[in-house]
Amino acid sequence: MSFLELKIPPAILWLVFAALMKLLAAGTPHITLPHALRLTLFILSLALSAAIGAAGIWSFRKAKTTINPHRPHATSTLVTSGIYQHTRNPMYLSLFIALLGWAAYLSNPYAALLPIAFALTLNRLQIIPEERAMEKQFGQSFHEYKSRAGRWL
Repeated sequence: MSFLELKIPPAILWLVFAALMKLLAAGTPHITLPHALRLTLFILSLALSAAIGAAGIWSFRKAKTTINPHRPHATSTLVTSGIYQHTRNPMYLSLFIALLGWAAYLSNPYAALLPIAFALTLNRLQIIPEERAMEKQFGQSFHEYKSRAGRWL
């Protein structure tokens, strides 16, 4: 799958997984949860997702570096402050959290497995190639940063 590395925009990948979750939920049994609970969980997850994603984007903008996921080699600064003290990938974490909320809203145990598949796919196609570029560009600084902040949390 190396030919797909850095080729599929993470937002497109997210949309594909969200659609797959909806399709899977439409054809398989659901867990019975009150609609108000499902909606509340979904809204809370979207709020958390938006806050984490915005914090990541804000940190990149503040550092005047690119957020383009297809051009990790164009990164001008290794951002390690703010939300990046806690996670190396807050923008991707925000997408994952939104899918968890979508899974809660769909209340389908099979669809609930797809956020994990999304994370694994994103690791392989986006995060690992980005980390290779960061190691090449920032060397020991990135290696030290990796030891302090987790890939996801």
